[in-house]
Amino acid sequence: MPLLVPPAPAPALLSVLAALSSPTAVLEARTPALRTAEGPLDAEHPLPVHVFEPAPVPGALPQARLTGWRFHIRVGAGVAAAGETVATPDGWVFSRFSEGPYLVSTERALRQAEALPATYQPHLLSVPGLYMLALWLHSVPRADAATAQPDPADLLIPLAPAPPGIASHRVYRLVELAPVLNVRLAPPLAGSPA
Repeated sequence: MPLLVPPAPAPALLSVLAALSSPTAVLEARTPALRTAEGPLDAEHPLPVHVFEPAPVPGALPQARLTGWRFHIRVGAGVAAAGETVATPDGWVFSRFSEGPYLVSTERALRQAEALPATYQPHLLSVPGLYMLALWLHSVPRADAATAQPDPADLLIPLAPAPPGIASHRVYRLVELAPVLNVRLAPPLAGSPA
């Protein structure tokens, strides 16, 4: 089924396009593929980026907080980099260009998601405490991306590289993987070895 990609806020897209049109921003980027790209650069596949927040009480669903938008920067038929924006008190601003394994892995996970039988709204879910990024497939495809929260019917596809014991590119039900993430992120109990 097709994914219903939420529209990115216009200021987020405009900030990435402005950075792409700035020779200084592109040349100073730590993305060799972007610096050596020939031809026009285009921002596409906007994905809202949320930070995973463990469940406030045992057995509850985790929370997600929108922190940015990530756009794939296309050069011809390929993706050269990602352009990222962050929310500030003054609105959406360009943050950085990046490349690396998560970029290729995101493309692969999006293809996996398009092959699923239901329609989902794609998001990126960051779990900083585990150095993990996942494609979060929200089961409410027309939800407001800014306020979307995990739902029991949601799916997660961990991107590669994933933390030990979590298979990258396996489709997990959120209710199956969230408890594992909550346990791994829990502070150690007093008196237990660190």
